[in-house]
Amino acid sequence: MDHSLDSFTMDYFSLKGKVAIVTGGNTGLGQGYAVALAKAGADLFIPTYDTNWDETREIIEKEGRKVEFFQADLSNRDSITALVENCMEVYGKIDVLVNNAGTIRRAPLLEYKDEDWKAVLDVNLNAVYYLSQDVAKIMVKQGGGKIVNVASMLSFQGGKFVPSYTASKHGVAGVTKAFANELACENIQINAIAPGYIATANTAPIRADEKRNAEILGRIPANRWGHPADLMGVVVFLASKGSDYMNGHILAIDGGWLVR
Repeated sequence: MDHSLDSFTMDYFSLKGKVAIVTGGNTGLGQGYAVALAKAGADLFIPTYDTNWDETREIIEKEGRKVEFFQADLSNRDSITALVENCMEVYGKIDVLVNNAGTIRRAPLLEYKDEDWKAVLDVNLNAVYYLSQDVAKIMVKQGGGKIVNVASMLSFQGGKFVPSYTASKHGVAGVTKAFANELACENIQINAIAPGYIATANTAPIRADEKRNAEILGRIPANRWGHPADLMGVVVFLASKGSDYMNGHILAIDGGWLVR
């Protein structure tokens, strides 16, 4: 491989000819990730829990890229196996995996229900592990690939009223590092994006609370909530050749929240 300065071109950030899986890629941040990868040249495979995917299909196909959707229950191991098999049947390869799908259930710790703890861990952490493991086996045979996990500010902090979400996102950071240690030698780069406070459906209840909203804005040096578009550049970077020597990193995109 040529490592000279002359070898670098903007093609390092092209995903032309690549196939990317983006879980939950039909809404919110996931939709932003999927559209960004399509704009960079990738064809998409999007597993989702629901079938509300017409808007995402239209956007991606306008970019001239292919997209396939697959209804999946990421809390179910067999469903994860099935979605990977279906992607391989459709495209014959997997170059990029973005583990974006997640759920959150809020309640005070002393009132938190066992079923809420399990439901969040199943989707946010167990699915990341199982899907990454299945896809990594394929990537090893192909000679490399990119796995991008979605962490959180609560991969670094404790939060309140979201114990299962916090535990899962700390777990995502740990799994990212563990996979990177073993798979870097296989030319597979595993990193994570840790979004700050982003204006999506998940954060709508917080933004609607005037006091809580003001507290959050008061700590963000950028003085605004983020938007899915703010994450589009970083997912392309982590999915591209441009990040080939980056492994096991948790990249905070937070408007400065963590440094305040």
